[in-house]
Amino acid sequence: MDEGLKILIKECQKNKRSAQEKIYNRFSDRLFSVCLRYSKNYEDAQDIFQDGFILIFSKVSQYQFKGSFEGWMRRIMVNLCIEKFRTTNYLYVVNEEITPDEDLAEDISEEKTQYSYEELLGFVRQLPERYGQIFNMYVIDGYSHKQISELLNISVGTSKSNLSRAREKLANMISKNSTENIASK
Repeated sequence: MDEGLKILIKECQKNKRSAQEKIYNRFSDRLFSVCLRYSKNYEDAQDIFQDGFILIFSKVSQYQFKGSFEGWMRRIMVNLCIEKFRTTNYLYVVNEEITPDEDLAEDISEEKTQYSYEELLGFVRQLPERYGQIFNMYVIDGYSHKQISELLNISVGTSKSNLSRAREKLANMISKNSTENIASK
């Protein structure tokens, strides 16, 4: 961590507004993109983002300069997204265990080269919330199925099956979109 960031964090821990503004300006784009990935719409993402920064600044005194400060803030944002998801109760408990379809995952990754980040984010946001959240946690944020199951209070099998279904739906959306694009040419 660079010395300038350490100084800003220490000033934030003393509730200095100018330091908070600098931290906000430095990390807002990256943290807002986290909120967008987990939200169904822009307005929900804005609400979580705002609440996240309020929480970050109220808990910044707990940051002990161990690990990445950005990672610490990202974890707060992801946890807020998970909490919002939990309160809307969209998770369906599935007691079956599905192993990920490696061929399907390869199909999705091959298709990715044709789409921008924003287009792919659009596909993920079209997923049912229960699938989109687990897809984001596992694929984008690197959580294990065990971690997901603990955070969302679901079984590991449910996490795996929801991820598998999310991948299948994404592959279908991407395939359908590709077919429509070819047909319109």
